[in-house]
Amino acid sequence: MTSRTGTVAELVAARWGDHRPGMWCEDRVLTHHQVAAGAAARAALLAGLLPSGAPPHLGVLLDNTEEFPLWLGAAALAGAAVAGVNPTRRGAELARDIRHTECAVLVTERARLPLLAGLELPGVRVLVTDGEEYGTLLAGCEGAVPDPYGVTPADRLLLYFTSGSTGAPKAAICSQGRLAAAGQALVRQFGVGADDVHYVCMPMFHGNAVIADWAPALAAGAGVALRRRFSASGFLTDVRRYRATYFTYVGRAVQYLLATPARPDDRDHPLRTGFGTEAGAADAAAFERRFGVRLVEGYGSSEGGAAIQWAPGTPAGAVGPARPGLVVLDPATGRECPAAVFGPGGRLVNGDEAIGELVNRGPSPFEGYWRNPAAEAERRRADGYWTGDLFYRDSRGYLYFAGRGDDRIRVDGENLAAAMIETIVARYEGADAVAVYGVPDPVTGDQVMAAVAGTFDPAGFAAFLRAQPDLGTKMAPRYVRVLERMPVTATNKIHRAVLRREGFRCADPVWWRPPGEDAYRLLTTDDTDDTEDAEGPPASARSPSIPCAARDSNPGPAD
Repeated sequence: MTSRTGTVAELVAARWGDHRPGMWCEDRVLTHHQVAAGAAARAALLAGLLPSGAPPHLGVLLDNTEEFPLWLGAAALAGAAVAGVNPTRRGAELARDIRHTECAVLVTERARLPLLAGLELPGVRVLVTDGEEYGTLLAGCEGAVPDPYGVTPADRLLLYFTSGSTGAPKAAICSQGRLAAAGQALVRQFGVGADDVHYVCMPMFHGNAVIADWAPALAAGAGVALRRRFSASGFLTDVRRYRATYFTYVGRAVQYLLATPARPDDRDHPLRTGFGTEAGAADAAAFERRFGVRLVEGYGSSEGGAAIQWAPGTPAGAVGPARPGLVVLDPATGRECPAAVFGPGGRLVNGDEAIGELVNRGPSPFEGYWRNPAAEAERRRADGYWTGDLFYRDSRGYLYFAGRGDDRIRVDGENLAAAMIETIVARYEGADAVAVYGVPDPVTGDQVMAAVAGTFDPAGFAAFLRAQPDLGTKMAPRYVRVLERMPVTATNKIHRAVLRREGFRCADPVWWRPPGEDAYRLLTTDDTDDTEDAEGPPASARSPSIPCAARDSNPGPAD
């Protein structure tokens, strides 16, 4: 365990003199002392590169190599902030992220230099970690000793971008104090010790890998094993090689792991805990049955404004109990939504009243967005932190996730929980991955559309839906898009914005139920024309369409 520490800089410096192995990356091994020394050398280099009078910010455009955590440690010691740069961004969008966060220095590697070609980045010093100049610069800083006393808990340390599905990504601020406290809290929650090894396979430009994986390892003095990019087929090999005991996940990572061929030795490993979001109850149970590892699902807004932790006694399907201050409010009126009422099979029968936005009226660690007061005001209003996520609560105070704000589905005046429909459709035998979302309909408000990756039999799917006791009369998907592979973001989350904008006009086959019918049939051009005449244009015709090929710009796992 670890003692309470106020800054990440102190946690970095605490490893000075610790000669146990502390970091693994492919065939390279660094001791904890070498990690602290490497961070100190980079902090000294950074101090000479940052211009006076400007925000002390640096961008990091790297895969999960040892350079990423070394620069996190360097920034902590130097009182600077790291902006993790998403390598799937391109052109003007990529340049915008770097300029918006006012990065005076950009750390990258030769493999990423083509992304920067032709970009307007005035005043940005580019450091190439596998270049000759970089080695020369670092050699001049060897012998630096970590000095944590020039920084405070309030100093910015992270500027990490939200997904940006509804506009330009927002850079959420995380201070040294908040990151240190988050790491220490997870140490207490999971009993992390100095002999543990954290496997960091989620991308470090995203908050999950840094806040939930790297920070608790640093706080406990545990080791860190890095995977350059997530690989489902390489997962267990790495876990065994590095003797990893803990990992984090987001998005579809668990589904990708479950999709690998089962082996008799799937339980032969030291892994103890997985912590993350969006695995779903069914996949979490399947993961534990196969690999013998319990996954702990939690909820936390990217910005840190609200969090829910699972606790013993949490009902199936719920995220966890509402701690003081967490409420579900009607966004239109600001009033608290009534408790959920469940019918046969656990079906939510009063979704129109019960589904609302999760709001934290208690203390919030949200520290704002960099240079974005409008977005900050949208989060901080009416004496609370509005998460933008949809929830409902039961009579005992347990909270259930109903979808992201953009996932709001309203059919014939009834609010439907996209997450609940996804859980039901995911039971379909042919489904490897499922996403449920609304497509606008001027008559009913929305129609339910599902994207299913896997195999699809229209008659079998219709029969499957009829057999589900918790599927409400308005919840059955009107449209089903069948994909070979689900489009995902760089953090393996389903790219719902792409699916919503494409609607039912895409290159993939789409099956549909005409109004008043139960059977699914293949959607044709004549059907879409008739539908547009009867119901108005589909979602894709009301906004700029993104070609289905666009999903290739956000690749899934390395496999």
